[in-house]
Amino acid sequence: MNVEKAFAVDGPLAAAIPGFSPRPQQVEMAEHIAATLKGNGVLVAEAGTGTGKTYAYLVPALLAGGKVIISTGTKTLQDQLFNRDLPTIRAALKVPVGVALLKGRANYVCHYHLARNLVDGRFTTAEDAAHLRAIGRFMEISLSGDKAECPEVPEDAMAWQFATSSRDNCLGQECPNIKECFVASARRAAMDADVVVVNHHLFFADVMLRDEGMGELLPACNAVIFDEAHQLPETASLFFGESVSTSQLLELARDTRSETVAAARDCLDLIEATRKLEKSARDLRLTVNAENARFGFAQLDDNKPFHEAVEALDAELAGFCAMLETQAERSEGLANCLRRTQDLQQVLARWQRPEGTDWVRWVEVFSQSLALHATPLSIASIFKRQMDGHPRAWVFTSATLAVGRDFGHYCRELGLHWVEPPIDTAVWGSPFDYPQQAVLYAPQNMPEPNSPAYPDAVAAVAFPLIRAAQGRAFVLCTSLRAMRRIHEVIAEKLEREKLKLPLLIQGEGSRTELLDRFRRLGNAILVASQSFWEGVDVPGDALSVVIIDKLPFAPPDDPVLAARIEHMHKSGRNPFMEYQLPRAVINVKQGAGRLIRTEQDKGVLAICDPRMLTKPYGKRVWQSLPPMRRSKVEAEVVAFLEQLPPPASQG
Repeated sequence: MNVEKAFAVDGPLAAAIPGFSPRPQQVEMAEHIAATLKGNGVLVAEAGTGTGKTYAYLVPALLAGGKVIISTGTKTLQDQLFNRDLPTIRAALKVPVGVALLKGRANYVCHYHLARNLVDGRFTTAEDAAHLRAIGRFMEISLSGDKAECPEVPEDAMAWQFATSSRDNCLGQECPNIKECFVASARRAAMDADVVVVNHHLFFADVMLRDEGMGELLPACNAVIFDEAHQLPETASLFFGESVSTSQLLELARDTRSETVAAARDCLDLIEATRKLEKSARDLRLTVNAENARFGFAQLDDNKPFHEAVEALDAELAGFCAMLETQAERSEGLANCLRRTQDLQQVLARWQRPEGTDWVRWVEVFSQSLALHATPLSIASIFKRQMDGHPRAWVFTSATLAVGRDFGHYCRELGLHWVEPPIDTAVWGSPFDYPQQAVLYAPQNMPEPNSPAYPDAVAAVAFPLIRAAQGRAFVLCTSLRAMRRIHEVIAEKLEREKLKLPLLIQGEGSRTELLDRFRRLGNAILVASQSFWEGVDVPGDALSVVIIDKLPFAPPDDPVLAARIEHMHKSGRNPFMEYQLPRAVINVKQGAGRLIRTEQDKGVLAICDPRMLTKPYGKRVWQSLPPMRRSKVEAEVVAFLEQLPPPASQG
């Protein structure tokens, strides 16, 4: 069996999969990946929507005969690959390949921590207590312990914090429940399997922390395939950096208290020390009067209470550590809390007194917590180091990696331009007939994007398209403030014209719930921000219009971006053309990719930003998009939408 035979019209995929028909781009991509796997090469490949890239890498991965790690951008895609796509391809090809799914610790029920917290019994709400009992029942019957398989308790329920372990509080081989441990079982299965499905967060967390898991899997594997690879630079930056948060400190205090009650009940001083540590953590949070905000270190120069609180926390941690050292021998749980305390002390010390100038120090504030971060200015050399050593193949694929056909930006970010022999790059365009299926609309006479009137102008552009399509629209915004204002104006216009179209807004429910409602309603309008720009699939008539308010440039006041821009300026480079514009183009392509998902879909992509028409770089943006018909005339776009079949359902 080879790739060509597998994808043939009379081949095993066509015979086993209803509706399967080979696409030239898919077969070509699969052959390219097969050659990369065979030659231990490096391939960076963009495959447009509809290419069928999942099958294009799964078939050669299953036929390769070695051990392959497949890493995805989201747990949703991870589950889909493992539960749907891999079994389908394996059955069709009839290959005896072992497959395994591996997630981070926080996705598996922990026998030890669940038992401890059920006994401890301190819960914020009755719902938490009920959820924890439900998780206990699930643990008794589950083979995997994967929380995604426990429908009784929502994945984001607070109770999971009490029922799972983290890298910090896992007791590892010393755990009394090690024989029944779901994490250990998943890792054993991954070691034995030929194809292991992970996600980017786990890949980097384990590679960087040299944890068991990927640290053991990588040396044994012959190939790594990254799907949704456009997310790698962001994810890698997160894990190649360091952080210490007030949430971690509160969790450490809580776990230490629980372990003290279990193994050192007579040491009342340690219980008192946990309370003091909690107070220090909460005091630090209160020194920054903001929420959901990021600040560069220099921006907090004048905030004396902040610096004093960091110093006080440092001192409190030292006292806490000294107290724990006197009790650590009394249980493995207390010894583990001591190790965690020492780790946090070291990270905090490095944050206060950084070594070298290659790091950005910044602070992130949430409603209930605060985190101190140190992020590398560039991840290229660190990522390149992960690729060196053991010879293996590396495949990076996504629908959005290139600017036009240029991969320079992506390769520079990951250090791939240093690889010898030089890497292979390829673009496979979408098989969809974009000139017939879609129109790219660039409205004229828009105000400047930073004008106060801009969100109202976007709503004014959106409304005639929404009316013509009878709903069926995504309005994708670059900020939450714009999202709320645009939603408000569209609601007023619907009311004024007595149009009974369902209007949804991000935040009314979880992303999954909102998407389910949107698909089910068939004529809805969803106003959303960044989290709906990618990984969202609404094929068919329910989505006919995608409106993007602005080109999604990262906010220039973001502390990490600001530091990288300054660093590039000092190196004599052009950060806008080399870094900011390529990232914005890739984000626009992600948003645009929501529109046409099948050969039958038709619709309009409206990009309201006047810079598409007025700035020289606007051309680079629309040239990177699929070859849709283009129009600046509202009447043409409205006429196109009015010709579409009416919505399948009416709210």
